[in-house]
Amino acid sequence: MHKDALLKKLNDKTAVIGVVGLGYVGLPLSIRYAEVGYKVVGFDIDQAKVDILKNKQTYIEHIPVQGIAKAIESGFEPTTDLSKAREVDALILCVPTPLNKYREPDLSYVLTTVDALVPHLRSGQVMSLESTTYPGTTEEELRPRIERAGFKVGEDFFLVFSPEREDPGNAKFSTHTIPKVCGGTTSSCLEAGLALYEQVINTVVPVSSTQAAELTKLLENIHRAVNIGLVNEMKIIADRMGIDIHEVIRAAATKPFGFVPYYPGPGLGGHCIPIDPFYLTWKAREYGVHTRFIELAGEINSAMPEWVVEKIADALNERERSIRGSRILVLGIAYKKNVDDMRESPSVELMSLLQAKGAHIAYSDPHVPTFPKMRRYSFDLASVDLTPEVLASYDLVLLATDHDKFDYETIESHSKLIVDTRGRYLGARPNVVKA
Repeated sequence: MHKDALLKKLNDKTAVIGVVGLGYVGLPLSIRYAEVGYKVVGFDIDQAKVDILKNKQTYIEHIPVQGIAKAIESGFEPTTDLSKAREVDALILCVPTPLNKYREPDLSYVLTTVDALVPHLRSGQVMSLESTTYPGTTEEELRPRIERAGFKVGEDFFLVFSPEREDPGNAKFSTHTIPKVCGGTTSSCLEAGLALYEQVINTVVPVSSTQAAELTKLLENIHRAVNIGLVNEMKIIADRMGIDIHEVIRAAATKPFGFVPYYPGPGLGGHCIPIDPFYLTWKAREYGVHTRFIELAGEINSAMPEWVVEKIADALNERERSIRGSRILVLGIAYKKNVDDMRESPSVELMSLLQAKGAHIAYSDPHVPTFPKMRRYSFDLASVDLTPEVLASYDLVLLATDHDKFDYETIESHSKLIVDTRGRYLGARPNVVKA
């Protein structure tokens, strides 16, 4: 009975959708549900974010104010009040799953959120966890908490795992065009999960369990991490041999089968690729498996900033300068091009390493006007304008994130020395060093 009533509400769009965590995943999802006609309640612990949304403004660059304004006008309600969870039919959890200082999974955001929601749950709801995590989390951590509150999962409460697949700054794909994987705790849970997503996502891909859905997300990100580790290692070999790895990758990518191009960089960034593989590494220990591939890729990728610093030291040394006392301008501090997302950005690690060696650091990033508050790093800096005079005043310009908004000709013409970690400058150039 509970299931049929829920399915009917989801299918005829009379269901109220609750999205918990209004960040890079939760906010676009909320807007999408509002767009197709659902009433949406958005929960976040940050009152400042809620106030910005209520004022029809944005705090994420690639999510435009028009979309937020339209959602608010059609009844999207941002709030910090978790007791409103009783009013919704679906709860979609989009909260962070970082690593702790021992590189182990930190599920505290997920578990404190679920614990805070439990007193406000009611029969006939569906809960979907979208946060990336190790296989077994939904079954081992969420299900017992819900059942301790007196619900029977699969009968009067429905539980699914459906991993987020956002790609900020990718104009080719949006929330509703990216296929969505969904696994349920029971077959009834899966039915509820499919009904929850099918109205807003073009293609929903059912899998047999929440564990399969959890592992799917990890495989996707491990695939990227391992391949990026491979090209980062190839970059070091090519550099020793005096070969431009970017030229080689572009040539290899002309093969129409059996090769997918991945590009090296100054390290891994973002909330997924540097973090998610270690969720599987940690869980695999329980089964006596040592994930060598994943750990090797992690070692190579996390060593990249140090390798770039060595290249910077060598480039300055060639010009009879040391890192200590040099003025270094870092171009691009977001973790990937054309976005304002700073999470796990290798640029910031580079700034920290260079400053520790005595460099005077500045940065320019059209997407990040002032350096944000971060857990591990603190720089009291604002983005500088790239005028010819400004560029000429630095001993070295480090291209860390290759935003399309940069004027690369002006940068090359007026910089004394450029260290390019992104392969933006092809061929031999007198003032460019590849790193």
